[in-house]
Amino acid sequence: MTNPNNLNKECINQAADYIMPTYGRFPITITKGKGCWLYDINGNKYLDMLAGLAVCNLGHAHPRLANAICAQSQKLLHISNLYHIEPQIKLAKQLIEASFADKAFFANSGAEANEAAIKLARKYSKEKYGAECYEIITMKQSFHGRTMATITATGQEKFHKGFEPLLPGFKYVPFGDLSALISVINSNTAAVMLEPIQGEGGVNLPPDAYLSNLRKLCNDKDLLLIFDEVQTGIGRTGKLFAYEHWGVEPDIMSLAKALGGGMPIGAMLAKDEVASVFTPGSHASTFGGNPLVCAAASCVLDTIIKEDLLDNTQQMGAYFT
Repeated sequence: MTNPNNLNKECINQAADYIMPTYGRFPITITKGKGCWLYDINGNKYLDMLAGLAVCNLGHAHPRLANAICAQSQKLLHISNLYHIEPQIKLAKQLIEASFADKAFFANSGAEANEAAIKLARKYSKEKYGAECYEIITMKQSFHGRTMATITATGQEKFHKGFEPLLPGFKYVPFGDLSALISVINSNTAAVMLEPIQGEGGVNLPPDAYLSNLRKLCNDKDLLLIFDEVQTGIGRTGKLFAYEHWGVEPDIMSLAKALGGGMPIGAMLAKDEVASVFTPGSHASTFGGNPLVCAAASCVLDTIIKEDLLDNTQQMGAYFT
């Protein structure tokens, strides 16, 4: 009989042989999950306090989600976005009816959703105010992704090192400091982009009235307000979207992580006026919004509502606080 410890060691050795070392991994090989529990190749049981980095809001192997993925996989895994996709339409309708937005674009990750948001903001502002109106103000200690545009948008130098020169057109100000933000606005400013609650930067809450004052400032200066809710969205704060806590609506919002319950999907939502500048050929994604991931995401949203998970999140948040 094979020693399980040897199996784990073999997996670790093969990972070193074949996979680029971009992650600092723990020396365990996870093979199964159920609810909030994980099991490694040796049969050890762990309480999952990471949820796949804010992804598995329904836990592991949730029966509703497993059944939805299985059912869709037996009908249609993938089809080009040159055709209408029924699960994609259903998911878009759910997200629009639950949010401030009028239109959705689907991608495969949070970085791609933020990339789409940056492109949409630039295109809208350039068409409205001219070619030089493309700058975006983001926050220090923010995190927006790993593409060239989104690491540039990220206000942390540790993510920039080794990838310079960065994309031009970004400025950084301290999170929560409205005066600092006002001081860098000029005729080239197109948008302000931020996480309503900073995640990777330290779980930083905005000061009282900051988001509402920021919304008023963007209205007065005719700037787009972009909320990155990749980590805070889909119920993680006790509301479906974190902006609901402050009653402040953005013009553009990005989602991913928990949206698919473990399936890779991102979404960029926007109001009609802004979304209208994305015309055929403006932006695209081969796998974005394919039938399988959309069926999964649709199930995630249904389950959060039907199982009262938002109420549970509020109770657990209060308990841990």
